[in-house]
Amino acid sequence: MSARDQIFSAIRANRLEGDFPRPPVPLFDDAAPADLQESFLAALKAMGGTILTPDATDPMAPVRKMMVHPGPVLSCVPDIDGDFVLTPDTKPADLGDVQYGIVRAAFAVAETGSLCFTEAELRINTSGFLPQHLVVLLDPADIVYNLHNAYRRAEWRNARYAVFQSGPSATADIEGVLVHGAQGVRSLNMLMHKK
Repeated sequence: MSARDQIFSAIRANRLEGDFPRPPVPLFDDAAPADLQESFLAALKAMGGTILTPDATDPMAPVRKMMVHPGPVLSCVPDIDGDFVLTPDTKPADLGDVQYGIVRAAFAVAETGSLCFTEAELRINTSGFLPQHLVVLLDPADIVYNLHNAYRRAEWRNARYAVFQSGPSATADIEGVLVHGAQGVRSLNMLMHKK
């Protein structure tokens, strides 16, 4: 038996039986802004995200317009086609050559400018951070005020995998030089788009 199997076996053998509800968490909504969308957009921009301007006649036109680099496009949404097709045999590392990833966010957090993705939206967990450029569709009705509200969303009870992203990947060295895309997406572009 491997060390991994021994650890999981010990956890299963010592797991407490019973129903353990999550503790109640106050919402702290007293400071919530009147316009959650405006607050979210400002926070996302502060984190390095780019907001795409909707087109009244063709909602996906801003997405197609931003795809200027050649390379595979992975689309996890029915609204736009991609040429990188996920199959049951696709491995997470296979997405390393994807230039553009298009996903829908489960919801967003206005206070932090964060977008939440689960395995339902990503379809394969690496589709949120291996593409060079991430394009995110967000329904404005799916914006909550803060992480306390996010904690109450069904995604946290039902999803096996959930992650928050706030803007593109970034890192800074000791001299204060900020580099985007060092460990993940080089750009995060968001389009308000109703489901």
